[in-house]
Amino acid sequence: MRKEHEVIKEILDFAKSEDRIRAVMMNGSRVNPNAPKDIMQDYDIVFFVNDIGSLSYKIDQNWISIFGELVIMQQNDFEDGSYIFLMQFKDGVRIDLSFKDINRIKEIVLEDTLSIILLNKDNIEVTLPTPNDSGYYVSKPSKEEYDRLLNEAWWIQTYVAKGIWRDELPLAKYMFDVILIDCIRRLVSWYIGEKYEWKINVGKSGKWFKRYLHDEIYKDFISIYPTTNYEEMWESLFRAGKFIRKIGMSLAESLGYSYPMKDDINVREYIRRIKELPVTSSEFR
Repeated sequence: MRKEHEVIKEILDFAKSEDRIRAVMMNGSRVNPNAPKDIMQDYDIVFFVNDIGSLSYKIDQNWISIFGELVIMQQNDFEDGSYIFLMQFKDGVRIDLSFKDINRIKEIVLEDTLSIILLNKDNIEVTLPTPNDSGYYVSKPSKEEYDRLLNEAWWIQTYVAKGIWRDELPLAKYMFDVILIDCIRRLVSWYIGEKYEWKINVGKSGKWFKRYLHDEIYKDFISIYPTTNYEEMWESLFRAGKFIRKIGMSLAESLGYSYPMKDDINVREYIRRIKELPVTSSEFR
């Protein structure tokens, strides 16, 4: 696997050889002093070009081979005319390479607090803060945001319960694994954010939860993730409810909000009744 300095040199050598590329910026985890360093870190690179409307880099993609042999690549376009190549190479190196308009460089460099300029051919005056992850801090929820999330967290559990009872595994898993778990992740993010006075980055999708949660709470959190076994899914669903109550009440107390105990009690009782309901039932009791 290539070392970081080797990859950066390849990127800069290519940029220097291409007249259209006027500046190079790196952002993301490799610029983040608080991110754990490992061999799986991506290289998030931006090429600022002087003719963003040209399709040459997209039409003739032979230039990609300069950076190595691909496992797979994905290319996406954006409404502002910029585009990106997501490239995974066989030696383990991953480069996410964006092409953006050089005329917007002063604006774009301010969009991400984790950014450094690697090359500036025209010596354009740009002001960048010392790389920090303040732009990724957990934001304190308003009362309306808190209420909406807790309502969703309890509401969606009725869908999970119905899906299990009907033997509709794809639906039940989607409602649990995607919708409910996302609600719980946001709740945990807020819980951690409050503990750190809203100056903390928990990582994409809460990937750094383990760093910031007490072992007991983290174990409770990961115990929620269900399997495809219905009995285990029921158990996970009830554990999720207990966890939401524990974290939700703690957060509500800290923020001066009200925890929706009525929804909590009603939904827990409702899904318990569904669990006990024979699948051959013709009426709800």
